[in-house]
Amino acid sequence: MHTPRDLEPDRCAGLIEHAQALVVLTGAGISTAAGIPDFRGPDGLYVSRRYDPEKIFDIDWFFRDPRLFYDFSRDFIELMKGSGPTFTHRLLASLERQGRLKGVITQNIDALHQAAGSSRVIDLHGSYRSASCPGCGMHYSDRTYAWWDAAMRNSPRSPVVPCPACGGVLKPDIVFYGEPVIAISDAWQLVSKCDLLLVLGSSLQVTPASLLPNYTTETTIVINKGRVTLPPAPYRHFVEEDLDLYCREVAVCLGLVD
Repeated sequence: MHTPRDLEPDRCAGLIEHAQALVVLTGAGISTAAGIPDFRGPDGLYVSRRYDPEKIFDIDWFFRDPRLFYDFSRDFIELMKGSGPTFTHRLLASLERQGRLKGVITQNIDALHQAAGSSRVIDLHGSYRSASCPGCGMHYSDRTYAWWDAAMRNSPRSPVVPCPACGGVLKPDIVFYGEPVIAISDAWQLVSKCDLLLVLGSSLQVTPASLLPNYTTETTIVINKGRVTLPPAPYRHFVEEDLDLYCREVAVCLGLVD
């Protein structure tokens, strides 16, 4: 059993300062302070709007009836309006600019790491930043949530966004059940070469992301408001606290904020 805080912020900051290959794995908990609730949480879209995740993100259901996914997308993009990167997102971008952070691996589809300024990001589950047409194969990149919102609003008579090339149904490059996770081998290699791993805002319940901490025996710090499904080990530290509050204390110790 671990205590709510078995690693004080000053010690965490010291480990970050001395790391030569810091890698970060993030989950839904990093974005809750931005107003984006965990999909599965008590206020998440799965519960509040009674969506069935087994149908929304199932690739066979998408081909059968893409309106289910697009109904969810309209609500999700509405949540994204007015939201922005959290303190922790911005801290990670700052650590990357300093050369301390080698890469971020995220389970999230909200692209807030990129919005904060991070460039070394592996989006395991994809995002709305790009899309493909299953019909003609055309690929569209550099899209944004604003683009998707406008595209759906500009198609009031259509429940989906049509492909500009063939008129088929565009599918955002989000990983659906039945599809392979994006760049998982790159994520494995990144973790295996790190000398410090931070797991931020993830309960580590969803595979294969939950397996990534097993690819290193270097110091691992898990910060999450809620329990995680990672067994204890001598090199693992668990901090069960609000992520932004704890990371702000760490940033103070690093001299990044007053």
